[in-house]
Amino acid sequence: MIDWDRVAELRSDMGAEDFLEVVALFLAEVQEAADRLSRSPAPERLEGELHFIKGSAYNLGFEALGALCTSGERMAAAGSAADVDVAAILACYAQSRREFLAGLDSLGGKDGLGAVSK
Repeated sequence: MIDWDRVAELRSDMGAEDFLEVVALFLAEVQEAADRLSRSPAPERLEGELHFIKGSAYNLGFEALGALCTSGERMAAAGSAADVDVAAILACYAQSRREFLAGLDSLGGKDGLGAVSK
């Protein structure tokens, strides 16, 4: 579900403090996008929402979420937005988020994430 090698590499490249800032921003922005998805966006907006989440997900190692968004984005682009399983994408995001936050402890903690980690 999470590519922990990607997460560790990103944290190492950025440093712990900058990494936590990126994580906090990621969690806030993707949560906003997930909230928009949960309100059943217009079919013409679905592709863009999934594209945004996909890019963010892959950048931070959320592999399963990125894969679901890739598939959904392609379906929406092909005119099959109604066939995209938005509920599965939202469930994957929620599960990935929980797994990610739990796993941050093994990378040196998640102090500094504050309210977004809840």
